[in-house]
Amino acid sequence: MTRYLLLEDGSIFEGESFGGKVKKEISEIVFNTGLTGYQEVISDPSYFNQMVVFTNPMIGNYGINRDDFEAIKPYMDGVICNNLEDYPSNFRSQLSLDEFLKRNDIPGLKNIDTRMLVLKIREHGSMKAIFVDNKEDIQHGFEIIKNSSYRHDHTLQVMTKRTYEIPSLGKRVVVMDFGCKLNIVQSLVKRGCSLIVVPGNTSYEEILSYSPDGILISNGPGDPKDNKEAIDNIAKLIETDIPIFGICLGHQLICLASKADTYKMKFGHRGANQPVVDLETGRTLITSQNHSYAVNESSLKDTDLEVSFINLNDKTIEGVKSKKYPVFSVQFHPEAAAGPHDANILWEKFMKMIDNKERY
Repeated sequence: MTRYLLLEDGSIFEGESFGGKVKKEISEIVFNTGLTGYQEVISDPSYFNQMVVFTNPMIGNYGINRDDFEAIKPYMDGVICNNLEDYPSNFRSQLSLDEFLKRNDIPGLKNIDTRMLVLKIREHGSMKAIFVDNKEDIQHGFEIIKNSSYRHDHTLQVMTKRTYEIPSLGKRVVVMDFGCKLNIVQSLVKRGCSLIVVPGNTSYEEILSYSPDGILISNGPGDPKDNKEAIDNIAKLIETDIPIFGICLGHQLICLASKADTYKMKFGHRGANQPVVDLETGRTLITSQNHSYAVNESSLKDTDLEVSFINLNDKTIEGVKSKKYPVFSVQFHPEAAAGPHDANILWEKFMKMIDNKERY
């Protein structure tokens, strides 16, 4: 069945439908350059309200399995690819990508020129987009795009709705969940931590009531500035001298809480091959990333933060550390699911900060 992708700039891409039914609301269209890991990408809560274009020419070839999910359910709005494999071949595969998207009511579009589409996004930036299944609906689809704005409740839609614990005899870490990937939780559990996972908007007082040895501020979707309550809470938590580690959105929130500023990038970083340099050691790490926003370097001038990592492709800030408190954050994903494991060293850095109560 024919399906059409409509973009904010007036472009129309015609392809073949798969997955779930179309929805009559806009999404933000972005692209991911990973060669593998489509299941982790599709189940990452940070893709809430986004359609994802996969630059890899074929996806679906190893199917979907029960072990590689990053959340209980997927939150993205659509999957766009060149070639979809309908008959996956992998010993862990339990169903095809098409069947998985049908079960979760996520529409897909295949057999389009994804190279042209990605070049258009790189030229014009991330745009509002919508799917329609009939030529007669194209004009109405463009009207929806014209008259719609992006949502501002992203993290509220994906964060845990209740506090839960993963007990252990190790370090007591509170995880502020703004759409936390499962592998972030697993990375702490593997290191023997006892976790209290709380909604990202949990109050400063409640977080301190758990007597944490450390605090992790998770990844999540949307504009970091939409989380005003959390930013105020994080500003207070920073001053407690409790070791804090921020990842992706958590990095942006720490910077905003420290009176720095963020901005929306033209098309962001999404993939598993982003090179960043550690300014302390000079070592280059290949990292997994997924974000639309970055920290404005000039805004750090009057804060307690200094830059610790820089992206080698576009020189954007990839990490900061506090000169006054045991606080550090990175824009990339040290849990790397999917992606390289170069940044695993940051988990050990966080553990040492907790053990020794020392700075970064």
